[in-house]
Amino acid sequence: MKAVCYSQFGGPEVLKIVDLPDPHAGPGQIRVAVRAVGVNPTDWKLRKGLMGGELPQTTGREVAGVVDQVGEGVTDVAVGDRVFGFSPDGAGAAELALLSHYAPIPPSLGFTEAAGLPVALETATRSLDALGVGAGSTLLVNGAAGGVGTAAVQLGRAAGARVTATVRNEGLRAQVAELGAHVIEPDGFGEHGPFDVVLELVGAANLGDNINALATGGRIAVIGVGGTGPKGEINLALLMQKRAAIHASTLRARPLEEKAIAMRRLEKEVLPNFANGTLTVPVAETFELDRAEEAYDRFESGGKLGKIVLIP
Repeated sequence: MKAVCYSQFGGPEVLKIVDLPDPHAGPGQIRVAVRAVGVNPTDWKLRKGLMGGELPQTTGREVAGVVDQVGEGVTDVAVGDRVFGFSPDGAGAAELALLSHYAPIPPSLGFTEAAGLPVALETATRSLDALGVGAGSTLLVNGAAGGVGTAAVQLGRAAGARVTATVRNEGLRAQVAELGAHVIEPDGFGEHGPFDVVLELVGAANLGDNINALATGGRIAVIGVGGTGPKGEINLALLMQKRAAIHASTLRARPLEEKAIAMRRLEKEVLPNFANGTLTVPVAETFELDRAEEAYDRFESGGKLGKIVLIP
C-alpha cells in the first residue's frame, strides 16, 4: 500500500510517499480502506522535529473509511461499514489503516467531514464537560477558527452557553459567528468578560489576560499552545483572588482504554447532534495524499476555518 512517511524530522521535504506492506487486523482491531485523513497539531509537531521518535515514521491520527477486514473478537462492525476513529500507531495517512477505537459515520456526513471528527470533537467535548459548561454559562473560545475551536463553539451553544470567540483572520469571523458565537478580534478580548470558562487554543501569551477576564470561580482549559508557545507568566495572587482554576489535557498521551471510552461516549452522546443539524464539521481544504507537504504547509500557515484533510 501507499503511505505518507517521515524520512527525517525538520528541514525540507520530510514527507515521502512510500510503499509499505498491507497491515492485517489483529484481535479487537479493524482494517479500513482509507477515504480521508485529518491533519492535526501532532502531525505538525512531528514534522518540525518537536516530538522525537524513530525514523522512518508514518503519520496520520484521524481516519475515516470503509471497513474491509475485521479482527478476532470484533462484532460491532462488518465489512462495508463506514467508520471513523483514531489510528493507534499514527499510520492513518495511507491506503489502508488499522483502528482499535472507532465509531460509525453519521449518515449526514461524508468521509471528508468525518475525518475531522475524532480529535477535534473529543477534545472539545472533554474540555467543556470537565469545566462544567452548561445553560447560562459564559464561554470564551480563544482561537476559534480551527477544528477544535469550531467544535467548541457549536458544543457550547448546544449546551446553552453564551459563547464569545476570538478569531484573528477578519475574513473568517462571519463564518464562525454563524456557528453560534459572538466573534471578536483577539486584541483586548479581556474587556468582553467576565467569563465563567475560557478555552485556550492559542498558547501561553494569553494566560494573563485569560485570568483578568475570568469571573469569580472561573475556569481555564488549556488544550492548545501552537500559536504562542507553552511558556508564560501568570499572576497567582489574582488566580487566588478569583478562586479560579487552570485545567489542561491532551489526547495523545491518554491510555488506550480512555480513548476507547471517549469513542463510545462520542457515539452515544454527541453524534446524534449531526442528524438534527446542531453540529457540523467545517472543512477548510482537501489535498490528495501525494500533496501531503502542501497540506501541512497549509495547516501551519493558519488563517483557515475548520480542518485540513488528506484524501488518498
